[in-house]
Order: sequence, then structure tokens, then C-alpha cells
Amino acid sequence: MNPRYPVYVISKGRWALGRCTASSLERMGVPFNVVIEPQEFDNYRVRMDEAKLLVLPFSNLGQGSIPARNWVWDHAIARGAERHWILDDNIFGFYRFNRNRKLPVASGTIFYVAEDFVERYENVALAGFQYWMFLPRREPKPAIYLNTRIYSCILIKNDLPYRWRGRYNEDTDLSLRALKDGWCTILYNAFVADKAATMTVRGGNTDQLYQGDGRLKMAQSLVDQHPDVVSITRKWGRWQHLVDYRPFRRNRLIPRSGVEIPVGVNNYGMVLQEGWQ
Repeated sequence: MNPRYPVYVISKGRWALGRCTASSLERMGVPFNVVIEPQEFDNYRVRMDEAKLLVLPFSNLGQGSIPARNWVWDHAIARGAERHWILDDNIFGFYRFNRNRKLPVASGTIFYVAEDFVERYENVALAGFQYWMFLPRREPKPAIYLNTRIYSCILIKNDLPYRWRGRYNEDTDLSLRALKDGWCTILYNAFVADKAATMTVRGGNTDQLYQGDGRLKMAQSLVDQHPDVVSITRKWGRWQHLVDYRPFRRNRLIPRSGVEIPVGVNNYGMVLQEGWQ
């Protein structure tokens, strides 16, 4: 199975990265587009199928990924899609987290399953996959977390009354705006994205936003936007924002009328196959 909604990978300055997210999706047979700026078209087209490239009508605006993200949102609406996936370009692979094992997946079924679960409810604004680093093997985790931040691999409801904004922490800001308005978010622990840690790969926002005192500016910008639930702390030798998601525990999923959930386990055709990489 493949996702029913369009998949976009936003990328800048990373044509020589080994293609990361794009290669992972190709290996799984997932249809997608890579969204790039026009001055980098020649660099990207020699490394991937030109038909998969979408070229933005602007370049070097100095606003990080925000203009590209909003262009993608509008592009998905123009396609008639009710939701869209937007992925960072530095994801090394996708996995199913089952019985505390992270198992590589060979198809786009995990995207389809995530969509199918979201479609059971009326009020899911954002959903996405957990980071590999946050699922240590020795700690049991639930299949999902409700009403928290959604990063880097995001399924967005297209008719939300928002757009991406600012220059920093735009995914946290979007999550918080939706949660404050009573929407729900779903973070899947059952499905995992092995994403490169922030600032470890050149290109993208690493070159534009994170250098110098960029980490402190990032944290402060989120405090300015959401002083009621965000503070600044210092972890791992650098400044970090700290978000209190407890006020959103009251946000409840609203079942969609007429949806019948089958009894029993549905693996959507996924089977464990030893030796696949």
C-alpha cells in the first residue's frame, strides 16, 4: 500500500547528501516530489528523476523553509487533496516499532496506516512519525502519543485555518496553534523516522538559521509566540525550548460519524521478513 495523500520532500543545498529521504521513499516504492529552489535545479536533476522535482517560483528569501512549506500546502490544495505529507530531506529510513524492535519497512504501508487511523476522527490537525532517537529499545512505549509536537514527517489537514510562519521552530509553533484551538495531534511511536540530528548535516536550515547564537534565537522566538507554555532551558550543552503540553490533555479525539472499526488486529498486509534492508 502507498499513501493516499501527496508526499512532499522539501530540500535545499543537499543534492549531494545521498538523497536520504528521497532514496528511502524510492526504496519503499512511495510516490513523492522533491521541492527545490530554481538555482539548484541542475544540481538535483543529475542525482534524481527530474520528473519528481517541483521547482519553487522563488529563491533565497532568507526565511528558512517557511515559504517552501506554504507553497507546498497551497500546491496540495490545488491538487484537490484533503491532507498532505511534508517531510524533511535528512531522513535515513523508516521503521515499524514492534515489541521494542525497530524494523525497516519495505513499502509505504506505514503512511497509509497512519492516514487510515487519522481518518477515524473529525479533529486531527497534524500527525506524524516519532524520531528513532526517542524510542530506546529497553523502554516500552505506547503506539501513539496524543496532543504533542509533530516534527519533520508531518501529515497536515489542508483546510486548517493556519499557515507556516516565523523563521524558527515552525513545526512546534504550528502544533501549538492547533492544540490551543482544540484540535488533536497524533504522534506515532508505532512508526519511526530515522532523522539526522539537528545541525549534523550541512544545507537546509543548518547553514541559514542554526549557526552562532541561532539556537538561543530559536528558543526565544518560540517563547515570544507562546509564553504561556514555553520556556528556555539548557540541555546537551546548548539552548533548548521547553514546552508544557499538559494543558492539551483535555483535547479529545472526536470519532467520525459512521466509521466502523473492525475487531482484532489489522497488520494491513505487513509481515516480518528476515534479511530485508
